[in-house]
Amino acid sequence: MTDTDDLKTHLLVAIEASASLDALDAVRVDALGKQGRVTQLLKTMGALSPEERQARGPAIHGLREAVTNAIAARKAHLEQVALDAQLASEALDMTLPADAPLAGTVHPVSQVMDELAEIFADLGFAVASGPEMETDWHNFGALNIPETHPARAMHDTFYLEQPARADRDGQSPSSDGGLRLPPADAQHDRETPRVLRTHTSPVQIRTMLANKPPIRIIAPGRTYRSDSDATHTPMFHQVEGLVIDKGITLGHLKWTLETFLKAFFERDDIVLRLRPSYFPFTEPSAEVDVGYSIVKGKRVIGGSEGWMEVLGSGMVHPKVIAACGLDPEEWQGFAFGCGIDRLAMLKYGMDDLRPFFDGDIRWLKHYGFSALDVPTLSGGVGTPA
Repeated sequence: MTDTDDLKTHLLVAIEASASLDALDAVRVDALGKQGRVTQLLKTMGALSPEERQARGPAIHGLREAVTNAIAARKAHLEQVALDAQLASEALDMTLPADAPLAGTVHPVSQVMDELAEIFADLGFAVASGPEMETDWHNFGALNIPETHPARAMHDTFYLEQPARADRDGQSPSSDGGLRLPPADAQHDRETPRVLRTHTSPVQIRTMLANKPPIRIIAPGRTYRSDSDATHTPMFHQVEGLVIDKGITLGHLKWTLETFLKAFFERDDIVLRLRPSYFPFTEPSAEVDVGYSIVKGKRVIGGSEGWMEVLGSGMVHPKVIAACGLDPEEWQGFAFGCGIDRLAMLKYGMDDLRPFFDGDIRWLKHYGFSALDVPTLSGGVGTPA
């Protein structure tokens, strides 16, 4: 074995034994650097005779090629090992555990809206909706609310800037499902101021204008009033009901409300008390109280140890029926309304309205409902998550 073969064997062993890129680079410098042993052999080629160069040249060049290839292969291997180690140490598990602790919940207001729709659908009512930015006529005038009524005051109602003429000419369906108005009512949209609706009663007006009786609807949705405390917020949720038909009486109203409240609170011992009241849009009008009992120091809906107001109601005023183009001598009806937020508070034991709109995940997790907990009359309309 020649010196070239010995050097080749020694360098290849050193290359294979290099455990890091730094160690491999040290072997490279020792072999192929300016003062490296393979480099020094190449420099001796210039002093050799042609015969000697022909004899030793292939071996020396073969040595350089073998060492260069071995270093390149070892470097690639060491780089791959380093990359694999880095990837293993920096790996992230992007999957979620099966029992995710922050699973979303359905807001109590949304749940109660679904419960209301389920109950009233069983009673033959449809769900209607309308625009939240309303005309003064739909919100007040058509409902027999006089211009001097306190509800029209600036401190109770949010008034909007008058829209441009192009926006006031005619009506189109609103983004939230508002009904198209007939041509006879276009003047009210053009000439009256705009407000954020203070109740969902305008939906009743739009329904009577756009549909022929008989009518049976509920109108849930957002409403707005300038008020804020533990039991009032500037934006809140309300549901109203309307029935227009022939031969409608207060008896139909009382039965409907009693059936609704028994289904909603899931109790058969619901007792109602109707007290005479005044609303401009109903005549006669009645406040509806529901009986409650004291259980462990808390009021629980059911029984008759005390009374709690939950609804406003009455027979639709003949002027309201006439304003919608119907003959009050032929058609009668009843209407009722209550706050959805208040219903949720009474049913699920909440004592402050403001957390409904805070977005506190702890409150939502406690009072929220499972997304799969769809209200049904057979399964219970309000089983908590």
